[in-house]
Amino acid sequence: MYSLKCKVTTSACDSEGRLKLYSALQMMQDCSEMWIDSEPGVKRYFTEQNMAQLLATRQVEIIRTPEYKEELTVTSTVYGMKPMFGFRNTFIYDADGKPCYKTWSMGAFVDKSAGKLKRVDEATIASMTLEPQLEMNYKDRRIILPKNGGEQLDPVKVLRADIDYNRHMNNANYVRVVMELLPEDFIVKGLRVEYRVAAKLGDILLPTVYQTADGIIVSLSVGDDVSAIIEFTE
Repeated sequence: MYSLKCKVTTSACDSEGRLKLYSALQMMQDCSEMWIDSEPGVKRYFTEQNMAQLLATRQVEIIRTPEYKEELTVTSTVYGMKPMFGFRNTFIYDADGKPCYKTWSMGAFVDKSAGKLKRVDEATIASMTLEPQLEMNYKDRRIILPKNGGEQLDPVKVLRADIDYNRHMNNANYVRVVMELLPEDFIVKGLRVEYRVAAKLGDILLPTVYQTADGIIVSLSVGDDVSAIIEFTE
């Protein structure tokens, strides 16, 4: 397990003084990325093999939105490991130890030079500390797009501020961009994101919005490739 202590500061708040979903995702991402420091054997292996773990899918349950100045604890635990994929829970708890956000995610292991999937050896997998899978409402990692009814909106350009150290669009920034397309009165209670083809600097994202019985699904495409699919539930 890896934990981070956080506080809801001014820059992380929306106009109502509540933690922005984008900011919560950044907290989750920071904790998940720093988790590898708790597994020195895995960290050494990934460094020697020039490998990285890229987020493939994430599901978020929003139990309660924290407010300005609240003290939070973010924890990240790995509950499953396969040669090319890892599975983790990342939860955000309030000062009383009650969960505000419950998430699970799947990461894909890639060769940083080739940009392709790469297997982790059995010895490294066996050396890892796996922890119990935490309780939440687990949904499928694949998001099925409706066959019709989508509305195409104005394209969005990937800017320098969107790019992280893996040299592609940071996973939280997809959500930040798409939330600007939601109705102002839409209250997000659940989120699923499926990342497919990483968007890079200068790419033009083409959003298609679908209304569903449970909420809104947005597909972001770059040319003929779907870059990410994001589902918001109310």
